[in-house]
Amino acid sequence: MTKILSLLSALLCTFIWGTTFIAQDTGMDDIGPFTFNAVRFFVGFLAVAPLAFIFEKNNIKRSLNKDKKIFINLAFLIGISLFLGSALQQVALIYTDVANAAFFTIFYVPMVPIIIFFIYKKPIHWSIWPSVFFCVMGGYLLTNFYNATVRIGDTLVIIGAFFWSTHIIFTGKIIQKYNLPLTIGAIQTLIVSLLSLIIALIFEEFIWTNILKEKFQILYAGVLSGGLAFVLQIYAQKNISPAPSAIIFSLEGVFATIAAWFLLNQILDINNLFGCLFILLGVLLSQLLPILRKSR
Repeated sequence: MTKILSLLSALLCTFIWGTTFIAQDTGMDDIGPFTFNAVRFFVGFLAVAPLAFIFEKNNIKRSLNKDKKIFINLAFLIGISLFLGSALQQVALIYTDVANAAFFTIFYVPMVPIIIFFIYKKPIHWSIWPSVFFCVMGGYLLTNFYNATVRIGDTLVIIGAFFWSTHIIFTGKIIQKYNLPLTIGAIQTLIVSLLSLIIALIFEEFIWTNILKEKFQILYAGVLSGGLAFVLQIYAQKNISPAPSAIIFSLEGVFATIAAWFLLNQILDINNLFGCLFILLGVLLSQLLPILRKSR
């Protein structure tokens, strides 16, 4: 039952991320990317922090009585990874389109098992690799990348994908040791907001009237994506290891395409549909093949 709840959390989290791509893109009409992220993640912090205080106050004291230093280090690494991943993705949307950004973001799927294997010397179940292949191919078809022009923003997205992968890995490590999903979610959003604010104040115009023009996009991307979705991710990774988690999270592209079709009236062609099927197949393989092996 716990594993099912984790899978449902991962799916809901991914759905929110996918639909947030539109808010991220349209939310920069009047403000810069770091201003958007500073306000977005502060809104996320305000949404999560009270819940962490209410539901995890006593557990925080018990959990941090041991290895407080490890918790602080991992929380900092998660916050930095999330800041760099989201900042590079947000800036990249200025220099590339949503299709390219969505495709190159999926590169975190193969990066996660590769980083785990080479840095942590941890063997990866063979089922991960065909799953990764189907997810990347699905992303290629889903985003119509074969018709796209490679831009400078795509490089930023690829670098950002590396930090999305480290975020997934560090999240898996901290939630296995400290069962504090709301607290971890609040801390990481606060780190991202503060770092984004510093850069926004230096390099961008931080004007409240312009920020208020993007209030609906900021609220959606802040409360649902910056707050709820990242907490759901943390909870999901309590029972799903990083590599399979990354594969499930690749459904973000599927939900982004469906959202664009439903909200923006974008046309889905046969390649897009096959892309959705390939990613779904990759996710199913990552979950079913290990079970089939154990049942033999």
